[in-house]
Amino acid sequence: MIRQLRLASGLVMLAYVTTHFVNHSLGLISVQAMDSALVRIYQYWASPLGGVLLYGAFAIHYSLALWALWLRRSLKMPAAEATQLVLGFSIPFFLTDHVLQTRVADTFYGADVGYYANVPHTYFVDNPLRGFLQLVVLVVAWVHAMIGLWFWLRLKPWYRRWQPILYAFALLLPTFAVLGFFEGGRQVMALSEDPAWVAQLAQDHPRAAPADAAILDQMVVWVRYAFVAALLAVLAARLARWRWERRRGVIRVSYPSGRVVQIVRGVSVLEASRMAGIPHASVCGGRGRCSTCRIRVEGAKEALVPPAPEEVKVLRRVGAAPDVRLACQLRPHADLRVTPLLPATAQASDGFRRPGYLHGAEREIAILFGDLRSFTQLSEKKLPYDLVFLLNRYFAETGHAVEAAGGRIDKFIGDGVMALFGLDSGVEAGCREALAAARDMSERMESLNHALIHDVSEPLRIGIGIHTGPAIVGEMGYGSAVSVTAVGDAVNTASRIEGLTKTYGCELVISEAVALRAGIDLGDAPRHEIEIRGRVERLVVRTFARARDLPVPPRGAAKKMERAAAV
Repeated sequence: MIRQLRLASGLVMLAYVTTHFVNHSLGLISVQAMDSALVRIYQYWASPLGGVLLYGAFAIHYSLALWALWLRRSLKMPAAEATQLVLGFSIPFFLTDHVLQTRVADTFYGADVGYYANVPHTYFVDNPLRGFLQLVVLVVAWVHAMIGLWFWLRLKPWYRRWQPILYAFALLLPTFAVLGFFEGGRQVMALSEDPAWVAQLAQDHPRAAPADAAILDQMVVWVRYAFVAALLAVLAARLARWRWERRRGVIRVSYPSGRVVQIVRGVSVLEASRMAGIPHASVCGGRGRCSTCRIRVEGAKEALVPPAPEEVKVLRRVGAAPDVRLACQLRPHADLRVTPLLPATAQASDGFRRPGYLHGAEREIAILFGDLRSFTQLSEKKLPYDLVFLLNRYFAETGHAVEAAGGRIDKFIGDGVMALFGLDSGVEAGCREALAAARDMSERMESLNHALIHDVSEPLRIGIGIHTGPAIVGEMGYGSAVSVTAVGDAVNTASRIEGLTKTYGCELVISEAVALRAGIDLGDAPRHEIEIRGRVERLVVRTFARARDLPVPPRGAAKKMERAAAV
């Protein structure tokens, strides 16, 4: 509920700032355009409902910010979080003068501030320092809001697709608002050179009496004191709590590296990592949303507080095991050992539910290997630029064929490709997808040769081998080279089957197991029994001069072949 209130109140204030910025942007047209738009916007925000929403949102958001600061057991945090925290607590300090000198003076002290004529006159003519502070608070409020939106939205699956548009909005709107603010001020400064215009402005929009203005100035000082006092009170209370809890003893959190961090009760595991300088992923900033800080815990039952419903919801979303918790939510009551499950460089996408095999699993899949024939001789006759161009065209066509069939490119090896099928759809569907990919690769190679008829002395030829069997599948590698791959006897066999295309002078060789799993009748396609190094049993393979000659299985044939195989 607290998180939802904080988000909702922040969005209300963001809506207010956004309408403010849109109104400022109209200064690029004229001050009159700014005033005309303000009349309509003011109807909403100055209404009883709008006032309750706006001031209620501010009171809730600021109170929850103080509460969040109290809950933090450590002030060590990433730069983005620290920036948002500092900017957020500075906003009321800068904004106090503007609110009291406009809205409060207007409502309680008989002033008629107006807006886009009177206020710019004050900020650009009478008191430029106030104008500068108002500009600062506009930028500060916007940056604070955008950091909060970034923490929230980057956890959404659609965020990466919309990111360029959102970034453009976040950059362009304040830019137009600042330009409009200065242009409106420039127009007002030009008008203020006419004494008659200034006299008319003072008559149409009288300001608070000098005595009332002095009271407002004093109120600005005291309200700022109040905001600073609230912040200092929370910080002092945190210090007193830490000293009191320190007397009750410490808790030891052990890490796989052998590091042991001593903390007091109430400190989360994520905070313990930050206090000790141990890298720990936390995309959402410790708000219990992203799950990237998740850890495997070992310790006595009394050391673990049962997870709250929100934590349970996040853990279920990613299919976490029973001994997995969120480091930002777990505040141990006794010694325990923790193991971070994601690298410190984890991204927001790592917080989404992911297939279980990514952590390592044995799966029966179909494996396809493809390789260009006579590429060494071809490369000797080509310049490096032409060679790279040619390979990229070949890789693009191969990749499109694999992905269109439903497979996954494992890797490109020199002039060859390895692809996996059936990781999610099952081995039967995977075998059909692999055969469809081989058929499409053959057709695309024919089209590619036609397109490159003037660039290569002889047509490009490809050899394709497909096999199915159990393999160990998972994310393997190091650093930026981590990817989903497969290892095992089936993978090695598929690679050797692809090599047989040279022996039999054909484009495609598949194991008979692939045809059986795919439910496809190969008819009179040449059949061979071969020996595979390291295997006792001989392997039956079928060869095709052209992969595009593969028969397409009729609807329902797959299930019939599966039943026949079972018998």
